[in-house]
Order: sequence, then structure tokens, then C-alpha cells
Amino acid sequence: MTRDIEDEIRDEKNPRPLDEDDIALLKTYGLSPYSAANKKVEKEIKELAKRINDLCGIKESDTGLALPSQWDLVSDKQMMQEEQPLQVARCTKIISPNTEDAKYVINVKQIAKFVVGLGDKVSPTDIEEGMRVGVDRTKYQIQIPLPPKIDPSVTMMTVEEKPDVTYNDVGGCKEQIEKMREVVELPMLHPEKFVKLGIDPPKGVLCYGPPGTGKTLLARAVANRTDACFIRVIGSELVQKYVGEGARMVRELFQMARSKKACIVFFDEVDAIGGARFDDGVGGDNEVQRTMLEIVNQLDGFDARGNIKVLMATNRPDTLDPALLRPGRLDRKVEFGLPDLESRTQIFKIHTRTMNCERDIRFELLARLCPNSTGADIRSVCTEAGMYAIRARRKTVTEKDFLDAVNKVIKGYQKFSATPKYMVYN
Repeated sequence: MTRDIEDEIRDEKNPRPLDEDDIALLKTYGLSPYSAANKKVEKEIKELAKRINDLCGIKESDTGLALPSQWDLVSDKQMMQEEQPLQVARCTKIISPNTEDAKYVINVKQIAKFVVGLGDKVSPTDIEEGMRVGVDRTKYQIQIPLPPKIDPSVTMMTVEEKPDVTYNDVGGCKEQIEKMREVVELPMLHPEKFVKLGIDPPKGVLCYGPPGTGKTLLARAVANRTDACFIRVIGSELVQKYVGEGARMVRELFQMARSKKACIVFFDEVDAIGGARFDDGVGGDNEVQRTMLEIVNQLDGFDARGNIKVLMATNRPDTLDPALLRPGRLDRKVEFGLPDLESRTQIFKIHTRTMNCERDIRFELLARLCPNSTGADIRSVCTEAGMYAIRARRKTVTEKDFLDAVNKVIKGYQKFSATPKYMVYN
């Protein structure tokens, strides 16, 4: 018995080497019946892919370009120099469209009009009447359709990145937000309601009120909320040096807006161009009036406005031209007044949301100490309170800081306040 145990221990220390049959048996362990065939097919596929890549000769990188070692810059440069630059023309008319013998009347500026055909790289569906096209300089054949010409300064007015302001950040404007959402969001989200009733949705809103009451802030919240294209225009941007330039910019602005599926155009400080017409005898204000008349025409003129909503903001509504304000152009007038006690408390809470404040600060008391103040004043109070805390080298803002800030901003800066002056006009 002991002899057997000793033999087993010796076998464990010096295991017997595997022979060929054992190795073959181990290889079959866990294999499916088709694994050999699958491996053979995989190998064939890899070989075939390698042969195809070798035949192609060019291996594309992530950029879609050939490897730098395979570039032939000299021949490319020669080919570019031999290529003739295209001329810009406008396709004015299509003769016998939707047929094989279709011809195109093009107007090359300051040269002549030509009747031409299409180049090899253009299909008949690409070309429409009134379109800008690129034509070659020999046969004047249409080689490429071009986008409409829009001034770069107009294109730059489009808001690409959404602002980080939401409706929750606009305090004390509950009614105004409701009115704005009815005009802007409801027709985009539920157009069927207006179709059933048989009415057109309101197309324009005028926001007016003293400075600092949240007109532009609400427009930023609207831009954040909607997926529509948002174009922001400051009134003074449309005042140009040369005659007709401002009006041309307005035309291109609305042309760009019509090309979008849904668009919101926001005119900030519209009193820069929308002032009432008058004759000063010198003609100095004529150009501004022409720009304003072009806006009036685009808002409700001969051409349909399409799915374009217009928002305007001003703090001097009394100076605006009556033609601009009439229903059909600006259907809604939303007044942004001074916030009441509850609204001021809410604005305090919004601005202190991200601040490191002590607990149990009586915001209602602070709101009572800020009578006739705007949202901008309250924001300034919060900033000043933070400055007092920094000055005292504290990490939290106390109620005393807020009281000192109210004394400084509301009472001390009262002579700089524009609210009493602008309340007269609104």
C-alpha cells in the first residue's frame, strides 16, 4: 500500500510527457464540428482583402487623403494651374425644362446673356431659375450651382451656440413668459390648433420696458428653448455708411431666415432704426428711415413672411414708427414693468442660487428694502454683497453684507438710476 502511494507521489513530481494522440485529443476539446471550415474561410477572406488593398495601391488615412509618401505635389500644382477659374453668373431662365434638350439662359454680369447647356458634373435637377451658378470661360457651360450670396456680416448674426439661460433664470416675468411662449413655441409645437381654428398665429412681439427688466434675458431663454434657427440683430448694426446698404442687409437677413425651416429674428435696441419718420430738412436721417422701411416691408409686405417669428426689444416705444407697430407686423406688445415684492424675492433667490450664503437669510426683507428696483439692480446688490464678503475674507455671504449692499446700490446709486426717466416713456 505504501509502495503505491510513493509511486503516485513520484509520478506527480515527474509527470509523463504527452504523446501525439494526447495532443490531438486536447486540440479537439471545445471545438465545434464546423470550426475547421470557418478558420479556412477566414483565412481566405484575409488573403483576398490583402490582395484587394495591394491592387488599390492607396491606403486612405483618417483624413481621407493618401499617405504623404504617395503625394505628387508637383503634378497636382500643374493641374491646378491648368484649370481655368469659373465665372459667376445667374441662371435667369430655363428653356424647355424637364426635357433632354433643356437650355439655360445665363446672365454674366457686365458681359452678356448666353444660352448654354450643362457641364458633365451637373444634373438638371440641381439648377433652378434665379440661381447663382459657376460657368467656364470658354463655352460658358454651367459647371457648379452656387449658394445664394449673403453678406458675411449677416451670416455672423446667427446664434450658433445656445445660451445657458432658461426660463427658470428669468425672475418676476411669469405673465411675459406665458405671452412669449404662446407666440413663439405654441405655433411650432402645436400648429394643428391654429389650423383647426382657422387663424394665423401671431408673428411678431415687441418687448418694451425700462432698462434692466429682463427683455434681452427672456430672448436668450427663448433661444435656449427652441431648436429653430435664432438670428440676433442689434439695431445699430443695420445703420451703414452707404446708401441702400442697410436695406440690402435687411433683405439678405430675411432671405437667409426664409431658407431655414423655422427661424426667430431678434432685433435688440430697435429704436436705433425704427424711429418715427420726420424730415429734418438736411436729409441726414433718410438712410436710417430707408432701412426701417425695408424692415416694415419684409415684416408684412408683398412677399409672404413664412415661418419667421420676429422679436423686438426697446426701452423707448414712444419713438417707434406707427407703421412698424401695427398688428400684422408686431401683433403682441409685452410690457416688462418693475417687479413686485414677490418677484423681487424670486429674483434674489435666483441670483443667490449659486452663491455661498448663510442659512435663513430673509430675502423678503431684502426685497422690501429695494422698492422700484429692476432685476439688474438686484443682481448688482448680490454682486456687491459678495464683494463685501471677499473684503472681510469670509467664505460665506451674511445678511449684513446684503444690507450693506442694498444701502450702497439702491440708495447710494439712486442718482444714476434710469428707471424714473424711462418709466415716463413706457
